[in-house]
Amino acid sequence: MAVLLRAFFLFSLLIPFSSSSSIDASKKTFIVQVHKDSKPSIFPTHKNWYESSLASISSVNDVGAIIHTYETLFHGFSAKLSPLEVEKLQTLPHVASIIPEQVRHPHTTRSPEFLGLKTSDSAGLLKESDFGSDLVIGVIDTGIWPERQSFNDRDLGPVPSKWKGQCLVAKDFPATSCNRKLIGARFFCSGYEATNGKMNETTEYRSPRDSDGHGTHTASIAAGRYVFPASTLGYARGKAAGMAPKARLAAYKVCWNAGCYDSDILAAFDAAVSDGVDVVSLSVGGVVVPYYLDAIAIGAYRAVAAGVFVSASAGNGGPGGLTVTNVAPWVTTVGAGTMDRDFPADVKLGNGRVVLGTSVYGGPALIPGRLYPLIYAGTEGGDGYSSSLCLEGSLNPNLVKGKIVLCDRGINSRAAKGEVVKKAGGLGMILANGVFDGEGLVADCHVLPATAVGASGGDEIRKYIAEAAKSHLQPTATILFKGTRLGVRPAPVVASFSARGPNPESPEIVKPDVIAPGLNILAAWPDKIGPSGIPTDKRTTEFNILSGTSMACPHVSGLAALLKAAHPGWSPAAIKSALMTTAYTLDNRGETMLDESSGNTSTVLDFGAGHVHPQKAMDPGLIYDLNTYDYVDFLCNSNYTTKNIQVITGKIADCSGAKRAGHSGNLNYPSLAVVFQQYGKHKMSTHFIRTVTNVGDANSIYKVTIKPPSGISVTVEPEKLAFRRVGQKLSFLVRVQAMAVRLSPGSSSMKSGSIIWTDGKHEVTSPLVVTMQQPLQ
Repeated sequence: MAVLLRAFFLFSLLIPFSSSSSIDASKKTFIVQVHKDSKPSIFPTHKNWYESSLASISSVNDVGAIIHTYETLFHGFSAKLSPLEVEKLQTLPHVASIIPEQVRHPHTTRSPEFLGLKTSDSAGLLKESDFGSDLVIGVIDTGIWPERQSFNDRDLGPVPSKWKGQCLVAKDFPATSCNRKLIGARFFCSGYEATNGKMNETTEYRSPRDSDGHGTHTASIAAGRYVFPASTLGYARGKAAGMAPKARLAAYKVCWNAGCYDSDILAAFDAAVSDGVDVVSLSVGGVVVPYYLDAIAIGAYRAVAAGVFVSASAGNGGPGGLTVTNVAPWVTTVGAGTMDRDFPADVKLGNGRVVLGTSVYGGPALIPGRLYPLIYAGTEGGDGYSSSLCLEGSLNPNLVKGKIVLCDRGINSRAAKGEVVKKAGGLGMILANGVFDGEGLVADCHVLPATAVGASGGDEIRKYIAEAAKSHLQPTATILFKGTRLGVRPAPVVASFSARGPNPESPEIVKPDVIAPGLNILAAWPDKIGPSGIPTDKRTTEFNILSGTSMACPHVSGLAALLKAAHPGWSPAAIKSALMTTAYTLDNRGETMLDESSGNTSTVLDFGAGHVHPQKAMDPGLIYDLNTYDYVDFLCNSNYTTKNIQVITGKIADCSGAKRAGHSGNLNYPSLAVVFQQYGKHKMSTHFIRTVTNVGDANSIYKVTIKPPSGISVTVEPEKLAFRRVGQKLSFLVRVQAMAVRLSPGSSSMKSGSIIWTDGKHEVTSPLVVTMQQPLQ
């Protein structure tokens, strides 16, 4: 799936399943918000009222057009509407907004240890929070495979009394599927079927059961129980555990073969908050649009307003800039980093050179010491482009049989390329990154001996093949599978695929917020789905190794549950602040984290505040807190109309107090960012106001350390904050002054620094990003 790297381009090739039921192509799905409490008393239910509203504007009395009704976070319904019906519906006095539906796609044994969470600790986050046993994490994803040991309920107490959710029973999902660990399971497919017709139940389950694997994987990362032994095809052997092993899980299945539909996602948000979840984990993303047109941003806002922490994946569009998704400031947006573990599988060429690679292939190996004929399919006749990518049907078996084939990344999934090579008679595959992928490597459970190499490695292999051909020699190679390697340096590294800033919708809000482990993560996996994810793979495994910001997000969801359990009074913004201000930016060599794609030093736009550090987040000292009024002021100062703000918040917006906040960059966020438009000015300046709450020790004095961006003047007033008691709030002013720099029209220059408050025990760090932009004219 698009945000799950093993099938990055798959959905561009998917043709939606069409059933015998007719789908009116002239109608599209819209989400209709109505004014709360405006239902006339003559209608017994809101649904009756909504059906009457539709009947009043429809030329055909198509009352069956309602897909979902929303009652908890959002008041309204979703329906298939023609353009004329949308126009008429907008004239009804009780209709607040109409939002077009977007289709989205889904974007680990060692990670708890790498993050410093160990069961043997007598103190620390796991101990303090009793592993989050009364907290509920709602995972909005592809469903769950409930029989996995990661979801057993041994030694768990009763289901929390606050829980109001349910376990939806279906023919393949009996009531026994839920227990004291998996306490809720629902599925939402009406939006999916409204667009695609009735689902094909031979390939999908009409139940919360997972037919993809993504949801099972992410749920066990967030809150999987301890399982030993755990591995995938012999790799990453050890003890598997989620971030909050005793937290309860609720699965909300919204993703199907053709994607995840907004009307279903919003219904899942509505149900999750009504059910009583404490955290929502969403490893799903789409196109960035204004928040009032974004169902995820709207659902997340309403959830956060109800006290629910929402974490979402940043997306896998990296390493390019402006690729980050799920960028609303009330969402915690998570990018992906590497861990200190990898799976080396190197290519040895006939000329003696070794090219570094990675793989989790677990089948019969190539014969040790033997070199095999090597070809690059893109130069061997036929359609060079298709064969270079090893697309279905593109390889000539006469040329491929008995050889190792070099394939380029792109179009079809990485594992599918191996299947194409295998079907054509190839013995092995080398998968080479393109220039855009850089040197970032992802390990896959291939169906034949195969490995992935970086762009430079691919160039070296192609060059070797070309030079051998000129000398009329047979190029040869083998793949050396070396198993699991621990203690890798440097780590963490920002994963090549992890989506990058700046924030396309709100440049003054740094996104992603943080990064967490997201490369080659081992977690639970369903039966009936091979570890490569391709239909012909009949292997079974209880765990699988996957990569993506989809895997990073549930790490933060689980950590948020632990923090909420340890600090029940903390708001979602306080939890995010604790994770951000204690995050680290140095790797295990003591140097700034690298960017995997280039090998260069990474920046704030790559990692946000840094890599999460759970133990420090437990005791951050100070927090930057926020409430709904702050978010409304932010939206007002971002030039959203009061009507647009009401679509997001569900309440009549008052922008009269927003001027007191000054500008949108004054949202009390744990990071600071400004974009200066040069417009011929020589000197530019701005200021930020921030308020911190003492959650550390009474009678503590914090002093500021300023690390200004290069060439930028930064001052902070006051330079000292003296707190008399816990819970006390104090404010400070940050002034930023910059001189114009020489830039070509339309270009920009970004520099970063930080502001650090310390009392000798705590370090509270906020990144500061200054961007100079030269207008086009």
